[in-house]
Amino acid sequence: MEFTVVNGVLLLLILMSIITWTIAFIKFREYGRAEKEGEQFRKEFWDAKDWNAGKVVAENGKGDISTLAKSGYLEYDQFQKNPVGLRFIGEPNEVLQQPMRRTLVNILRRHEQGLNELATIGSISPFIGLFGTVWGIMHALESISKSGAANIDVVAGPIGEALIATAIGIATAIPAVLFYNYFLRRLKLATMDLESFIESFLRLASSQIEKR
Repeated sequence: MEFTVVNGVLLLLILMSIITWTIAFIKFREYGRAEKEGEQFRKEFWDAKDWNAGKVVAENGKGDISTLAKSGYLEYDQFQKNPVGLRFIGEPNEVLQQPMRRTLVNILRRHEQGLNELATIGSISPFIGLFGTVWGIMHALESISKSGAANIDVVAGPIGEALIATAIGIATAIPAVLFYNYFLRRLKLATMDLESFIESFLRLASSQIEKR
């Protein structure tokens, strides 16, 4: 039973390590694609000759910033159709900002997927490894007491094997914590980038409203 528990701990830690690297691989691709699409969309959008041309770029664009632009254009069109509606009471800038902010929240929620898992693995894996070590040492000491032999050769082997669980637990936690901090920083930078676009888009939309 004790052998099964210790090896179960090791298998669990290995599984958690696989999950960590899988999430990291997916997030690297996700953020890389988002940055590439964002750069391409910004260039095409701000190079558009007018408001309507920008709308075409937004409709055909890909990525997070394109999604924000689409929500902004959709709300702008609804506002133009019924500017006196109850949902449009207030300053136009505030009216357009609300749906874009909701879209931003949905985008950030999608990018946050996997971060909680990394944080959890980083925080609990050392304790899981320690549990395996303690259990293994208890089993080793029990076996030694039953055998009546207490020389260094008999003690060192089982205890050394038990300590492997702690080492694997720490080895599992370190990448998870590093990846979590790295992706959290990239998420913050992406948030700043998206919020900057919202502000720029709102200024553009407000100037468009004033022209009408």
